[in-house]
Formats: sequence, structure tokens, C-alpha cells
Amino acid sequence: MPYDLKEVAAISGMPGLYRLLKPTRAGVIIETLDAKATRSVASARNKVSLLHEISIYTQDYDQTVPLTEVFDRIHQKYGADLPLSNKSDDRDLTAFMGEIIPDYDRDRVYMSDIKKLVTWYRAVSSTLEYQAPAADDAAEEETTQEESTPASDEAMSTAGIIPATEESNAAGNPEAATPKASKKTSKKAE
Repeated sequence: MPYDLKEVAAISGMPGLYRLLKPTRAGVIIETLDAKATRSVASARNKVSLLHEISIYTQDYDQTVPLTEVFDRIHQKYGADLPLSNKSDDRDLTAFMGEIIPDYDRDRVYMSDIKKLVTWYRAVSSTLEYQAPAADDAAEEETTQEESTPASDEAMSTAGIIPATEESNAAGNPEAATPKASKKTSKKAE
């Protein structure tokens, strides 16, 4: 993941992006994602949208592109310095979006969404550090494949059948235990 967006949120009724710090009874403690890093409390009435949960619509109605992947594509193409701003011409913003996500849904992704994307990327790229996807991901995939294939002398699977090594009427087995007669106590009417 290039940018860690798990703690970054957009809050309804409040401009800009915020880093979520700690929940409180009345809401959540937030910190602005700018040079001032001002802390405040966002009430529980405000809608908090985490950036890592936001996606961009594509032409395929069943598929979306996560914002983290969109930010990664922007960083690969433009780096941290994006030549556009939210005040850029609409044609330039549409061309920019077409370069980043060629199959984005032009009916469901509005110009305001593209402007918000540009603004958010500028804020995130200026404050958060870009973490390049390392070659560790490929190495992890290879190790999981090696771990999943058993050695030649190793048993493949028990298919859910585990041989019983203990006696079937062991004290720890509730099914094998003999039912004890329960004592019924009756209260005397006084």
C-alpha cells in the first residue's frame, strides 16, 4: 500500500482531511492533515468517511478501484507534485482522470469527485510518506506457495478425520460421559 490511508478521513461539514487519533464518548479526536496539525473533536453526528474505504466507479458495475490504488497510480505517473489543482479546467481534469483510470464511469463519477480526488491527493502526498511497494510482496507469495505444497514424506491431509488416540469414554469427552441422574428438589408449600 503506497499511502497508509487507514487513519485518514474526510468528515462531513468540515473542510479538508483529518487523521483520526482516538475515539471519545462524544465522537473522535482528530488532527488536521496540514502543517498546523490542529487537534479537535468531531462529534458523533458528523459522517466520517475513511479514505481507504472509498473507491472510484468503473464501467463495470460490479467493480471499483480503491482510492489507495488510484493514489498509487497518480504517484507512479506524476510523483508527489501534481500539476493540476481543483481550480484547473474541467477538460484537463477529465483528461487527467482518463489517464489514471481509463475505464472510469463518466456517468457516476462527477466533476466534483475528480476535484475532490485532486485536492485529497495533494493533501495526502504533502503530509504522508509514500511507501513504495517492495519486492517483499513477491517473496511472500513464493513462501506461501512453498508452505502450501507439502514435502514428499509429509502427509497430504487428514480430510477432516482425526484418529482417536484416547479412549472414547474419557472424562473430558462430554458425549461419552454417562448421564447422571439429576436430583429434583421440590419445595414444600408453607
